[in-house]
Amino acid sequence: MTTSVQEQVQTFEIVKEEEIAAPIGIVFETILEQMGPLNSAGPDKPMPMVLEAWPGGRWFRDLGNNTGHYWGAVQAIKAPALLEISGPLFMSMPVVSNLQYRLTEENGVTRVKFVHRAMGWLPDPAISGGVNTGWTDLMTRIRTAAEKKGTR
Repeated sequence: MTTSVQEQVQTFEIVKEEEIAAPIGIVFETILEQMGPLNSAGPDKPMPMVLEAWPGGRWFRDLGNNTGHYWGAVQAIKAPALLEISGPLFMSMPVVSNLQYRLTEENGVTRVKFVHRAMGWLPDPAISGGVNTGWTDLMTRIRTAAEKKGTR
């Protein structure tokens, strides 16, 4: 038997704050849509997901025929102010992530504080750079869609 240690436990934290010119209810609804059926892996790369918006609800990619990818579970939800998810997300290795969306509204503008913390056997210390880009893209889609809805 051979034993080797190739990787060690690592952590990362990504924090983003956005001000969105739309009411808090619209922003929260848009987060659920953009993380769920309207999710995307980039321009012209739809990646619809299922987000069951209740405590213990799953967040997963359904590929049909009982196949797919489990990303996490709703740890806490207090619409329209909080959504928290924990799970491996997109990482197929021993790792756990915690996502938090905290929303507050003042004068018709919603402030979203997003935090993604992860720890485990991460394949590359630079992984957080790609993850940061992905969350930036998602926040941009949320802001754009929510502000468009908010002006109707």
